[in-house]
Amino acid sequence: MSTLFKRRGTAIAWTLSFAVIGIVAFLYIGPKLIVVAGLAPSTLPKVNATLNGLAAVALVCAWAAILRRNVHMHRAFMFTAVTLSVLFLVSYVIQHGSFPSVKYGGSMGWLYYPVLLSHIVLAAAIVPLVLITLVRALAARFDKHRAIARWTLPLWLYVSITGVVVYLMCAPYY
Repeated sequence: MSTLFKRRGTAIAWTLSFAVIGIVAFLYIGPKLIVVAGLAPSTLPKVNATLNGLAAVALVCAWAAILRRNVHMHRAFMFTAVTLSVLFLVSYVIQHGSFPSVKYGGSMGWLYYPVLLSHIVLAAAIVPLVLITLVRALAARFDKHRAIARWTLPLWLYVSITGVVVYLMCAPYY
């Protein structure tokens, strides 16, 4: 790993995090600027839920691997989780850049809205946490990696699982 990356990795992670969160927020509340011919509004939410679910599985497998001190498997599952989450993010940006958000129409708003709110807040927080955790691992700063990973993993898992829950609660309204 380059010395520059070791010194500047956290700053790069924060910069990238703010850019991603800003783009997602703009596409969520702004005009729908992305047009994909033939794409139905219900397609990408299914893809997103699948990617979130698979990321959750990869995270649990990574956690199990590191508890067994199998660093090689942990690393493989974590890169899988990162890859699935990046694919999710691309799909999510396309979805919200193409279609308006679906409004929940069910009778369990008392459950849906707290889950949605916690999901949104923690999804924004998880972007820099994941990137900083990844930077510390890639820079072989494992003491610092472990310290932040103790927070990152459960929050990332919560965000992945609640993403699937939010989709399932909204699925009838797409």
